[in-house]
Amino acid sequence: MRVYILRRLLVAVPSLLIASLIVFTLPRLIPGDVVQLMLEEKAYGKDLEDLRAKLGLNRPLYVQYFDWMGSIVRGRLGESLWTRQPVLTELTRRLPVTVTLGIFATLVSIAIGVPIGVLAATRQDGALDFFARSAAILGLSVPGFVLAILVTLLPAIWWGWTPPRFVAFTKDPAGHLLQFVLPALILGVAAAAAIMRLTRGMLLEVLRQDYVRTAAAKGLRERVVVLKHALKNALIPVVTVLGLQVAGIAGGSVIIEWIFGIPGMGQFLVDAIVQRDYPVIQGINLIIVTLIVLTNLSVDLLYAVLDPRIRY
Repeated sequence: MRVYILRRLLVAVPSLLIASLIVFTLPRLIPGDVVQLMLEEKAYGKDLEDLRAKLGLNRPLYVQYFDWMGSIVRGRLGESLWTRQPVLTELTRRLPVTVTLGIFATLVSIAIGVPIGVLAATRQDGALDFFARSAAILGLSVPGFVLAILVTLLPAIWWGWTPPRFVAFTKDPAGHLLQFVLPALILGVAAAAAIMRLTRGMLLEVLRQDYVRTAAAKGLRERVVVLKHALKNALIPVVTVLGLQVAGIAGGSVIIEWIFGIPGMGQFLVDAIVQRDYPVIQGINLIIVTLIVLTNLSVDLLYAVLDPRIRY
């Protein structure tokens, strides 16, 4: 397994290099000029070209890219064009917030999607199955940001309730964790719907296998047959999709954090896009890509746990 992990990490290197090139290029395609914005805000100086030279934006793009990659090799992500503060310092403070939200959303998607998928498969074509499939279609159809806006707007109009202000973990650990429950529920709904549908479909396929019928014919209870003999094999494609859902949760957290006022990487990214703060945008996206690559590696390693026949 060590050789397999090493090979996967080596394969991830060119993937990350290609991703870094995309991450570096795309922010510069956003309409608007950061230097012009700074002059309008009177953030620095009065001369356009002097400010551009001061920020290093007058150099060729390939020179800027290699300078940025050099700073990454040295363990840095550059400096914000607006505050001149290291990007890594700000991300170190905000990353745990986004990771906490992502973990909560992932747990919500698993806790909702897998049990309901199992129940729907074992009660095929029944009332529960019909309700679960309808709810899954609804969950996939309604965007997360729409649910977030409704959840924050309607209670405020009807009952005068608004989501609580962000509380740091050091001030109130319990309150800090509780404030992630509602955003995680909204963020995990779409992922739960996809997991539920896949769990149901795969479990129905596995339940028709000969070894499962043999286990049932031996007189084992339905619960034992489903949970011990069928569910593990049915979960292998589900785990694969769950790894892909991490990207969706990471992307969805950008808007969710902004709506709920959570000071994580998502809100930081929105502010950076508005200000055209290229190093911040690049740093956040590169961290997200790295997390997705590592998550997919972890998912691959889980295959051997779910199916002992798999060898690396």
